[in-house]
Amino acid sequence: MKKIIIAISMMLAMNIFLAVPALAENYQEYGLYDSDGNYKGMFYSIEEINDFLEETIQSVISQTYQNWELIMVDDCSQDDSLLIAKQYAEKDKRIKVIKLDKNSGAAVARNTAIAAANGRYIAFLDSDDLWLSKKLELQIKFMLSKDIAFSYTAYEKINENGEVFELMGIPEQVNYTQLLKTCVIGCLTAVYDTNKLGKVYMPLNTKREDFATWLRILKEVNCAYGLTTPLAQYRVYSNQTSSKKVDMAKENWRLYRDLEKLSLLQAVYYFTHYAIRGILRTKYPKVARILGVLD
Repeated sequence: MKKIIIAISMMLAMNIFLAVPALAENYQEYGLYDSDGNYKGMFYSIEEINDFLEETIQSVISQTYQNWELIMVDDCSQDDSLLIAKQYAEKDKRIKVIKLDKNSGAAVARNTAIAAANGRYIAFLDSDDLWLSKKLELQIKFMLSKDIAFSYTAYEKINENGEVFELMGIPEQVNYTQLLKTCVIGCLTAVYDTNKLGKVYMPLNTKREDFATWLRILKEVNCAYGLTTPLAQYRVYSNQTSSKKVDMAKENWRLYRDLEKLSLLQAVYYFTHYAIRGILRTKYPKVARILGVLD
């Protein structure tokens, strides 16, 4: 079997006293940047962010499936991320570090990693998230056994201390129109097969670049298939704000209209599904589970 490629991007911190982990988009999602990318406040020390990055890298190194290549792209970070990444690369030849000349955003960083990848499978992992040890082994075995081009898994949400507080269940399969209603594919769980799809790059004109990429893939294949076993952990921060949800809703609408070229009526239809499912998942999880919205 050829190598599994894991792309990890490291991005710019907007304050020299406080650091941003590998993907600054995480901080946009948590309301620490406004919609124009302006810095709004930070709350973690450099030491804590460095710990998150090292935990993430260790979660890759600890995989039971060892035939992988880890590509970390530094998007002009201002903390110790680049130094830490280079230290790991010096110890392990499977790890490659690429430094961008200027801060370019998540999509450019991920596309740089995809372009540099040498293996058959492409996967993604942000610098403060984690993979469980059997993630690659089970997911690649699942894809090979069922001849799957694109897969994803369930995952757990963890807090700053690494404590699990929610299981994010997933459907066993999803097609293009179903995914339009709500993105059930977590970026940290997605894997696609370049033998079947070629290298699929992320669009640069949206903050929902991962969602847009999954939709692009699902125009080429009938379905993506999910492993309902949780195999990854997504870190959520305690002072996440409601502005993130508003920004995300705006980006979803723009994705429907500008990227997917949906008619106004179609966009309203899918956006209504997105909004209702989001409310149920966050405000009424028990009802959502009964209705199958969490699965």
